[in-house]
Amino acid sequence: MMLCFENDYSEGAHEEVLKRLIETNMEQLPGYGTDRYSGQAKEKIRKACGCPDADIYFLTGGTQTNQTVISAMLDSNEGVAAAETGHISTHEAGAIECTGHKVLTIPQKDGKLPAERLEAYLRTFYADENHEHMVFPGMVYISHPTEYGTLYTRGELAQLSEVCARYHIPLYLDGARLSYGLAADGTDVSLKDVAEYCDVFYIGGTKTGALCGEAVVFPNGNAPRHFVTKIKQRGALLAKGRLTGVQFDALFTDDLYLRAGRNAIETAKALKKAFQEKGYEFYIDSPTNQIFVVLIDEQAERLKEHVVFSFWEKPDDAHTVVRFATSWATKMEDVERMEKFL
Repeated sequence: MMLCFENDYSEGAHEEVLKRLIETNMEQLPGYGTDRYSGQAKEKIRKACGCPDADIYFLTGGTQTNQTVISAMLDSNEGVAAAETGHISTHEAGAIECTGHKVLTIPQKDGKLPAERLEAYLRTFYADENHEHMVFPGMVYISHPTEYGTLYTRGELAQLSEVCARYHIPLYLDGARLSYGLAADGTDVSLKDVAEYCDVFYIGGTKTGALCGEAVVFPNGNAPRHFVTKIKQRGALLAKGRLTGVQFDALFTDDLYLRAGRNAIETAKALKKAFQEKGYEFYIDSPTNQIFVVLIDEQAERLKEHVVFSFWEKPDDAHTVVRFATSWATKMEDVERMEKFL
């Protein structure tokens, strides 16, 4: 059987999530997220975020969530500023552009959008006497972890938040892998910090033990008007809203969300150590569950016979950058088997 380190959503769902789905399966519940399990999940998330007045909505997938949130918050003349490597800029098939909004890319640093580069971009935009003829930067998008598995510090989030506040635009954080960022060694960012510095963010379930589902949080009760209607317009409103509600109720019971994230971090650390001991070169130092390794093309072809991993980019004609990802479901035995092929 092939080993799989391709992504963090290859498996179905955490057994505790599945158990709750089975236990509640035959209950007759109202639709569209008005059931009691969705309500319970929202209260648990509000408590975890330290935001008693937060507006919370459950959607099914990350791209769908990004498209819905961003299009709902932008005026027709506005675009969203993001790092050039941001997920909405690279791997979402133009989902944002399909809504009539432009992704305004800014040079990144280690996958992150530095506050000073954002501030320079905004300052330059408004200094241009022709800016009324241009796409206005209407909000800022970041992800935590980034596409390169790197993390913002609490100070960096505070700086980005300050720049956004000065220019009166919201800061939006894509949390598809947020649990892995919160569980990483050495991070000083908590869920409450995310809620403090961001105007909107989402807590990823799809990549952290749910069958599907993302929880969008407007921490200050600041959701756009008629947001449920806008979710439905994007085909993102489930009639069986219980599906996401029950799952997030389970994920935010007994710290399952963080426990699941921690498993990915521990197995990633072991896998990273195995690569280090064999002398492999890393493309970037990632503290989370994504490991980026530079392979000689012949090494990559040999490993493909035993392990599934992701192509990332070609730095030159002889080497390939590949990604190995651990997850909430990765076992230490998987890592030990992997070591034999290095």
